[in-house]
Amino acid sequence: MTGAGNTDPRPGAARGVIAALKRTPFSVQVLIALVLGVALGMVARSMGQGNWLTATLTTVGSTFVQLLKVAVVPLVFTAIVVSIANLRQVTNAARLAGRTLLWFAITSLIAVSIGIGLGLLSNPGMGVVLDRNAARPPSSSGSWTDFLSSLVPSNILGLTTGSDGLSFNVLQIVVLAIVIGVAALKVGDRAEPFLAFNRSALAVVLKVLWWIIRLAPIGTVGLLGKAVASYGWQLLAPLATFVVAVYVGCAIVLFVVYPLLARAHGLSPWKFFTGAWPAIELGFVSRSSVGTLPLTQRVTERNLGVPREYASFAVPIGATTKMDGCAAIYPALAAIFVAQVFGVPLGVTDYLLIVFVSVVGSAATAGLTGAVVMLTLTLSTLGLPLAGVGLLLAIDPILDMMRTATNVAGQALVPTIVAKREGILDLDRYRAPRGTDPLADDDTTATLRPAEAA
Repeated sequence: MTGAGNTDPRPGAARGVIAALKRTPFSVQVLIALVLGVALGMVARSMGQGNWLTATLTTVGSTFVQLLKVAVVPLVFTAIVVSIANLRQVTNAARLAGRTLLWFAITSLIAVSIGIGLGLLSNPGMGVVLDRNAARPPSSSGSWTDFLSSLVPSNILGLTTGSDGLSFNVLQIVVLAIVIGVAALKVGDRAEPFLAFNRSALAVVLKVLWWIIRLAPIGTVGLLGKAVASYGWQLLAPLATFVVAVYVGCAIVLFVVYPLLARAHGLSPWKFFTGAWPAIELGFVSRSSVGTLPLTQRVTERNLGVPREYASFAVPIGATTKMDGCAAIYPALAAIFVAQVFGVPLGVTDYLLIVFVSVVGSAATAGLTGAVVMLTLTLSTLGLPLAGVGLLLAIDPILDMMRTATNVAGQALVPTIVAKREGILDLDRYRAPRGTDPLADDDTTATLRPAEAA
């Protein structure tokens, strides 16, 4: 029997498990889920095709990703409108925005250079034995005309129709939000009710997203388990050089370039990684920069000390345009791979085009899972056969995990660097011990103030 004063209807064991989960840091929960996902995936693969475990893992993983996607439209729209409104409180807002975009371009340039260098060293397409006749062009592709026309919204919600029903174009939503946000600032006091509504809507959407993000460990088991069960090594083996090159390229950017940039600005790389790691980890699992956006923004403010007024602008913009993994390293390596598989030589001009597309066209990835649009944009610019995309689609989820983790890290690093250079970074918060769970409901965040001398 329970005590007379105990009104909790849950059994004691259940209460103990729930209490233990609450005490376990979010990052540890995800790590445990990663191990469990691999184990269940291996078991499912050993059971053969069409087994119940693979179907269950697939359903769990796809449901988690779908939940994240549901909140993308209201999240991106309200976050950008509110962030533009918040820029009124920031001195030299235009300068901050310009510096942010400049550093987005600088880091993309470094990343694509690393991708090209690794491609030239590893020759990922040499000796690959695949059925090229079985390769098919993707159902949707990107070109410069498609990219430019996609900047103009077809309707106020940025919705499109396709074989899968209604979908949305995140890039169009970003354009709409920026235009409406700037217009609201120009209108002045008459727009305050509209901006207040957006702030309230953003708070509600974020609360729902926090509930979804708390399900990340469960989603991790499904997503990783399904990947292991579906692909194993049979498909990865002939593409091993390419897979390794993508992971090595992302690892160099993530664990060498980013720490060097942090150190060059007088910031501890260890503090950056311990502060941003929950978002990087969720990005790896969810494969969605936009789905990770709320956690990225929270760790950027709470752990890294970037002022909320600036972070609320830089992080949402970065989540839709800052893609060092998907839009720089991967398309560079993939273009070299496809060219080698199909026997098409690339010259200096082609490599310069790869750099140009990666630095200028990264917004085409639009923060969604996968990087097919960016890849097809690169291949079409170089005149390479789009059928080559079909050779890489099967292993794309495996690659997308590392690419998205790299994206998210860059989306947290650039605002931190710009804030440090502008003297508005809260260095005490940046250097503080990492003991706070990023999913805790504490709403304390960095506020805009001059940073102390380093």
